[in-house]
Amino acid sequence: MSLPQKLDRLLSRADEVRHALNTADGAQVGALSKELSELEPMVAKVSAYRAAEKARDEAEAMLADPEMRELAEAEYYELRDSLPQLEREIRLMLLPRDAADSRSAILEIRPAAGGDEAALFAAELFGAYQRYAATQGWRFEILDYDASDLGGVKGATAGIEGRGVFAKLKFESGVHRVQRVPATETQGRIHTSTVTVAVLPEAEEVDVHINEGDLRIDTYRASGAGGQHVNKTDSAVRITHIPSGVVVAMQEEKSQHKNKAKAMKVLRARLYEAERARLAGVRSADRKGQVGTGDRSERIRTYNFPQGRVTDHRIGLTLHKIDRVMLGEFEDIIGALTAEDEAARLAAEGE
Repeated sequence: MSLPQKLDRLLSRADEVRHALNTADGAQVGALSKELSELEPMVAKVSAYRAAEKARDEAEAMLADPEMRELAEAEYYELRDSLPQLEREIRLMLLPRDAADSRSAILEIRPAAGGDEAALFAAELFGAYQRYAATQGWRFEILDYDASDLGGVKGATAGIEGRGVFAKLKFESGVHRVQRVPATETQGRIHTSTVTVAVLPEAEEVDVHINEGDLRIDTYRASGAGGQHVNKTDSAVRITHIPSGVVVAMQEEKSQHKNKAKAMKVLRARLYEAERARLAGVRSADRKGQVGTGDRSERIRTYNFPQGRVTDHRIGLTLHKIDRVMLGEFEDIIGALTAEDEAARLAAEGE
């Protein structure tokens, strides 16, 4: 189907939805209103595009008139040059969207190779994402924070709430490598450590059906930093989803009930993402066109402190401002990853 045909169909569908809303009952209004809210930005962009096309054609016709040529020439070239960008924006809006893009997200960070240094960097990276969330106006709730010695972390989980959080952060999943001289290193040698990052779309109960009989729930006394309650009450909760083998443990709260609720939130997100990954594999066995697969085993980025640089290996982007990135300035990286993914999907659409 050609682009003009796609645009005609889009405008026609918007008209159908508006008409249906006038006669819809209560049960239909919500779904129709949501669809119209998604269509209206595209309708506005299409209207702007077609208005620019019409104005360009009118200006082009005026070029043949010697008296109007000078006046029309600047307008014609300006309109002609603006149309490709408008068309690209429309093509992007027409691409199939990831249904999870608009959702909030669960962030999980764990140290991998590197011992104490990996644990330290995991804590620093977790803090960097927390600062980035603040710049975006998102709510960052620490669900679990298992502190290690020396100020590091054995594992940290956060719920990040806001519109479009997953769309922004989904390419952060993978192995993050750090190269630097640890504070305990007396010979000045650079050590290489790694941490794993997983970003999961938040799931509602309607997204994932979990049978209570499929769960094994254990309670135990929390350990590590966390206040006086850690050795007095069995507040920590470990939930095992028997069919999948997924295990989630929470000990951040003093309340066993609250820890269980947080653990279920993370469990739903993990099971939802596992099903999304399965369906994506069924739809397409070849995912090379994507910026990243989201696989936690994929090394995606290196933070080199001696050289002050951050390199994203998937797109060959290097920024010489590691101090700013660790303060939460991820926008340049996330913007470049998003643009690369959009370009790849547009190219695939044109094949």
